[in-house]
Amino acid sequence: MISSWRRPRAARRAAKELHGEEGGDMELTTPNHFQSHGIERIPTPRIPVSSIQVSEILSQITTASKWEDQVGCRNLVAKIKAMAKESERNKRCIVTNGTDSVLSAAFEVFSRTCLDESISVLEEILSTLTLWFPLNGEAVSYLGSNSSLRCMVWFLKSGDLSKKRNAVLVMTDVVSSDQSKANVLSVIEGAMEALFNLIKEPICPASTKASLMIIYQMVMITTSATNERIATKFVEMGLVSLLLELLVDSERSICEKSLGVLDGICSTENGRAKAYTNALTIPVVVKKILRISDLATEFSVSILWKLCKKEKREEKRSLVEALQVGAFQKLLLLLQVGCVKKTKEKATELLKLLNLNRNRLLECNDSMDFKYLRRPF
Repeated sequence: MISSWRRPRAARRAAKELHGEEGGDMELTTPNHFQSHGIERIPTPRIPVSSIQVSEILSQITTASKWEDQVGCRNLVAKIKAMAKESERNKRCIVTNGTDSVLSAAFEVFSRTCLDESISVLEEILSTLTLWFPLNGEAVSYLGSNSSLRCMVWFLKSGDLSKKRNAVLVMTDVVSSDQSKANVLSVIEGAMEALFNLIKEPICPASTKASLMIIYQMVMITTSATNERIATKFVEMGLVSLLLELLVDSERSICEKSLGVLDGICSTENGRAKAYTNALTIPVVVKKILRISDLATEFSVSILWKLCKKEKREEKRSLVEALQVGAFQKLLLLLQVGCVKKTKEKATELLKLLNLNRNRLLECNDSMDFKYLRRPF
């Protein structure tokens, strides 16, 4: 309507051109046509969504999932997602009405049906859930069910890139909220391989970090037998070498998570055995001390402590190599600048072990300058 435009005269001229001066044939015009006459549209603000509207849609989603109405449920979830994307106000209103619980419950229902038939609605729910982390406890309970986790693993193995990303992000939130789910996930066929492949063939930084977080939760399970089983399987896939390659040149967050996973793997005998055989292990780990962040330093010292302390007495190659790449200096500096108690204890013990092996190193490297090693400890 003419009243909805600024600059009425220009609007009248445009209207004449649109309808014709003499009432002749109408010519189609585009928004660019009006802009050429200096006319600007005044955007009409959308009315914010209300709690009543949200509650009604959520009730319909619950009913649709109860009757396994895949098409109806998918359309309703898409409607909720569109509303959430319109504004932060809408998003807050949608979240506060328990939307994540309702959507997670619907996901759990459809995950028990034939996946080939329910893939569309399941995908839409996962995509929508990624809009508001962290999820509440009730939502985690639904998504942490065996059927829900198996469904997400299915997406990781057979979905396209966006499906894989959404699945691993939701899975990370579940496992981070309840570590027992990491144990459940570890026994689902293909789960560990799918997570490994997301690191080996990355989709995006977010999916790489999410995969590392889930694997970290898996390898940090306290039950020794379970921990050994999980770590050994990842070692056989080649995860140790992959982590070391990531550590050579990755941003802070990925480095921290990679070091955390490597620390967990080095808690096991098979993990340490594999780490000993890789020429990058000691140089890369020592390099990360005091280099990335406090967390990265804590993980690095822990890894170095496990490798040096638990190496067979007659070998001690790790200690000698650590001295060669400057671990002694870095650990001394770490004690001077300060660190958490657990890391301080490990650094102190490492310094004592390194000090005992200085003579062996000096005998093997007469031509090198190790004056810094002659300071008493």
